[in-house]
Amino acid sequence: MDGEELTEQETALYDRQIRVWGAGAQRRLSKSHVLVSGIKGTVAEFCKNIVLAGVGSVTLLDDRLVTTEAFNANFLILPDENAYGGKTVAEICCDSLKEFNPMVHVSIETGDLSTFGVDFFEKFDVVVIGYSSRATKKAVNETCRNLAKRVAFYTVDCRGSCGEIFVDLQNYKYTKKKLDETVECELTFPSFEEAVAVPWKPIPRRTAKLYFAIRVIELFEETEGRKSGECSLSDLPRVLKLKKEFCEGNSVSENHIPDSLLERLVSGNTEFPPACAIIGGILGQEVIKVISGKGEPLKNFFYFDAEDGKGVIEDLSNKL
Repeated sequence: MDGEELTEQETALYDRQIRVWGAGAQRRLSKSHVLVSGIKGTVAEFCKNIVLAGVGSVTLLDDRLVTTEAFNANFLILPDENAYGGKTVAEICCDSLKEFNPMVHVSIETGDLSTFGVDFFEKFDVVVIGYSSRATKKAVNETCRNLAKRVAFYTVDCRGSCGEIFVDLQNYKYTKKKLDETVECELTFPSFEEAVAVPWKPIPRRTAKLYFAIRVIELFEETEGRKSGECSLSDLPRVLKLKKEFCEGNSVSENHIPDSLLERLVSGNTEFPPACAIIGGILGQEVIKVISGKGEPLKNFFYFDAEDGKGVIEDLSNKL
């Protein structure tokens, strides 16, 4: 991603951030290619952040037609349904993002993300999946892991005022400041499939309850044949039944997952814009870190709950 030097126009436009992370990091950003799938409120915030930072290109994938529901928390879509007849979410968001930074190439792709092969994903340096099924996350992550080059993989999900980010950088080297010197570090990340299959019993009790709760919701949606986020309060009795089975199967108490948290998640079909801004900002920061190679990355889950205002990083793998 190092490529050519920055142009005079790029140097002038990104002058302030070049002063923060250097010309080399900005050059890597300007040569990077990011794929983004599933554009709701949190992902819209993320896209804005990386476009303003000056990545090379952003490819958007979201074939949903624009409806009143799509206006929710997604500031890239203005609330005028009459103006978007027959257009997809990706098309409208693409037009909006181009206005933020005309030097970033923003385009759209159509189709089912889970059906794309190796040739498609090899074009990108970063893949971000928002609001997808557990099966799609696993499949795309596995494809990215089988590529000849390392592709940074992220998933993000925001339900009401709660959100989760997952990160897989495979074997990742980076530099960070330690006292007066710069040191090189390396981290090894588990796949999404490995990270969500960790046995619950060895996991410390202090671990974010959202990790367990979202696993239950994902499994419920999968077994019911639902799309991500297609839950309602009427589903709560069956979700609680699944929670009980999940906890018994993992030999942990049902107190591991508060019923009140599951109730909030199944009824949280409307994203909370302040939570979107925070989670989208964290995700943008992490992607910029990885592309630039500067700073310690998040490993491997991040959780935010606006109810208590806390953001928590959890490192979960089969090595617990």
